[in-house]
Amino acid sequence: MKNVQIPYDLFVALLEYHLSYDDEYADEIRQGLERKLDALVRHELYAKYKTAPSPEEREQARQAYLDRRGVFPDFRW
Repeated sequence: MKNVQIPYDLFVALLEYHLSYDDEYADEIRQGLERKLDALVRHELYAKYKTAPSPEEREQARQAYLDRRGVFPDFRW
């Protein structure tokens, strides 16, 4: 099983939400987890780009990574 690190502020918000039943942290937690999930997906796409066995798969993974990263097609090579 892999470990995932989260920012300290998100960890504290999770503790407050679950241990104190404080709903004011719900939006902060949702946004923090969405950012973390997006970073994980980008990392997986980048790793696939670097380790893909064929040039076609590498290019597909590179394009998916750049799309996810938000790089405009005009700025790509």
